[in-house]
Amino acid sequence: MKTSTGVALGLAAAFGLLSALHVTWALGGKLASGSVIPVVDGTPALRPSAGTTLAVAGLLAAAALVVLVRAGVLLPSFPPRLATFATIVLGAILVLRAVGDFRLVGFGKTVRGTAFAYWDSVLYSPIALVLGLSALWLASTARSK
Repeated sequence: MKTSTGVALGLAAAFGLLSALHVTWALGGKLASGSVIPVVDGTPALRPSAGTTLAVAGLLAAAALVVLVRAGVLLPSFPPRLATFATIVLGAILVLRAVGDFRLVGFGKTVRGTAFAYWDSVLYSPIALVLGLSALWLASTARSK
């Protein structure tokens, strides 16, 4: 197996798991939900609806498809340049998520001292960075045949 195929499969698995977690939350599940929303002065900074959470789940599932198409695992006749472009956009979005908005999320956040801020620093932002850099690396490799 080519390295790019293995990376694509790993990325797809991660995006699939994250998508499933968002579906669980949209359906009312509480699994790992205690510190996934930024909090400011004890108030959640946002209150995503079930529909919004399902939309995020759909985008994460689409991300899994993008990396599999880019690696040539799925839809081998899909235009390679379009798959590469989509993978670059995906990687850039994730790296930007890791850097953050310089207020509530990312390595550059200024609101600290909350459960979300802790988990964002030790888990969410590092995961976004690794996924983003991996997607960018995948975009730069030769497509599998």
